Amino acid sequence: MAKKEAEKKVKKQKKEKKPGYFKEVKEEMKQVTFPTSKEIVKYTIATIVIVAFLVVFFLLISAALSWVRGAI
Repeated sequence: MAKKEAEKKVKKQKKEKKPGYFKEVKEEMKQVTFPTSKEIVKYTIATIVIVAFLVVFFLLISAALSWVRGAI
């Protein structure tokens, strides 16, 4: 009998400590800040520039290695 009461207390304590998944998600979503449209444009342009730079870089490396291989 005492064992059942102890188990009920433990279950009750666990419920009180554990707020709930959706409640936690809601609280976390309040802390999220989304970028403004100016920031999105800035990040998009930066990404395109970096990708273009890397494409040119790897094309040059590939051409240089092909030239070295052909010279051997």
